[in-house]
Amino acid sequence: MPYDFLTITARRLRLPTLPTALLGLIISSALIAPVHGHVAAWHTGMYCMNGTENGVDDQNFSSICNPLYNLTKSDWWFHHVDGCDEFPPPDGQFLELPAQGTFTVELAVNRAFTTLGYNGTMVGNFPSGQDEIAYPALTDSGEQQCITEPNIHTPNETTAAGTVFAISYTSDMSQVTPENLVVFTVLEHTPWRRLATYSVPHLPACPEGGCICAWGWVADGCGQGNMYMQPYRCKVVGETGSKAVARASPPVWCEDDTSKCVQGAKQMVYWQQLDGNNIEVTGYELSGLQKSPTYNTRLGFANGAQTDIFLSDNSASTTSIEPSSTATSSPPSESTSSGAERTTELAALWWFGGLLLSTIASMSAGW
Repeated sequence: MPYDFLTITARRLRLPTLPTALLGLIISSALIAPVHGHVAAWHTGMYCMNGTENGVDDQNFSSICNPLYNLTKSDWWFHHVDGCDEFPPPDGQFLELPAQGTFTVELAVNRAFTTLGYNGTMVGNFPSGQDEIAYPALTDSGEQQCITEPNIHTPNETTAAGTVFAISYTSDMSQVTPENLVVFTVLEHTPWRRLATYSVPHLPACPEGGCICAWGWVADGCGQGNMYMQPYRCKVVGETGSKAVARASPPVWCEDDTSKCVQGAKQMVYWQQLDGNNIEVTGYELSGLQKSPTYNTRLGFANGAQTDIFLSDNSASTTSIEPSSTATSSPPSESTSSGAERTTELAALWWFGGLLLSTIASMSAGW
């Protein structure tokens, strides 16, 4: 859900850095409800970066962060449930994939907490605009509990399930299928920090209009079993490869027997939906937790660039494609908020400042 405006303003003032007691009093006085967002991978090449309302640049946008659960394929495929797939990036704007290089996206619970929102004034080290993770208290038996702010479905970084990007060699989203949308990179122990850097294998060039890519995540417990599938317009740049990408097969559970792991190109994970699922799991992992088909070695996904996804040599034409100077995740040079929005923000900032001073004065009088 979108963060309410007072919460956004509180983050802009960095209220979480204040003493806990004072922060709690200020927030309760401002009637700010706790917010628990999920995560998306933000980049200028993504679909629906500005939201899903024509003519509106929503810097407090977050519905793309919602998980997908119990939906028909017509709704979960590329997050059609909220119309995200109907709002492509501007012409010429791509998520650029340097062949045999790396690219970086921002994992966040809201556009506001990325460099793409509010001139980057609310970014932090972690997906909810904070510089530190607030770990819940240990259980009575001394075990870590699931982190809920941000809601990243893990008790710590080492158990974060892993996220992926997949690519389809078509410029037309309607032509993308599970078989031609191939996972090409895996980043273990994510989502965790805001900045996430993925490695790219020696991918061949995309068609003239670019490729279609997707970001995916399946959490490992800490809540409802669901999945994420987020669309992008992408393009391979640099010295592109000479091997075409093979058709993908569904991954299978192979934690207990690596000989069962699917070799070569693999599909994204589609599960817990009304139709279109490509994997079902039952029982428990070796750790004792209930099975969840996560993007890691349990399904045969190695960390990093997936180098086993290609056909034979010379099945694609090599070329050299210069990166675009406009394809960047740097913050914009100026805010795209309207004058009225900036005036409202400034008024709210003054209001919070006054509330802070008033609260400190009241507390000081009682000390």
